[in-house]
Amino acid sequence: MDLDTDRLLLRSFTADDADFVLDLLGRADVVRWLDDGEPQLMTDLDAARAKIASWSELDPPLHQWAIEVRATGALVGWVCLVPVPDSGRPDSEALVQVGWTLHPEARGQGFATEAARAVVDHALRAGLDEVRVLMMVDNEASVRVARRLGLRDLGITDQWYESPSRMFLATPADG
Repeated sequence: MDLDTDRLLLRSFTADDADFVLDLLGRADVVRWLDDGEPQLMTDLDAARAKIASWSELDPPLHQWAIEVRATGALVGWVCLVPVPDSGRPDSEALVQVGWTLHPEARGQGFATEAARAVVDHALRAGLDEVRVLMMVDNEASVRVARRLGLRDLGITDQWYESPSRMFLATPADG
């Protein structure tokens, strides 16, 4: 389920990507934006391989894509289309969110916006009625990405996560 953009190949993760996943999830400045509570740093390759294996369990159109720069073949992060946790609906009707994570050295080059645009478009072409973006309230870099994508800012919500989240929305009508 690869997706292409002008500069990027969005592809499935493989076991060969475990070093990259370990590097990224071993960084406090990355992990702090991923979950509620104290950041849990990844510390070994077995955990990275297990994380990659868990990503393969998503049913299309949901997926976790590695972001690879075409010109260099370098991995710079990932973008995902995943269910919103505990969205109060049966799995087949769960709310869906897009998310992105970049290596610190890859930030500021438009990769997150380009990759997220491809995934939002993919989701809406696949027939999803809406795609949300949920982020920590103070994640200004992700707020800027959501705005560049032209997503509707729905403000702050305390649903689904322990901490309040900033929520954005894309629908086919927004296209």
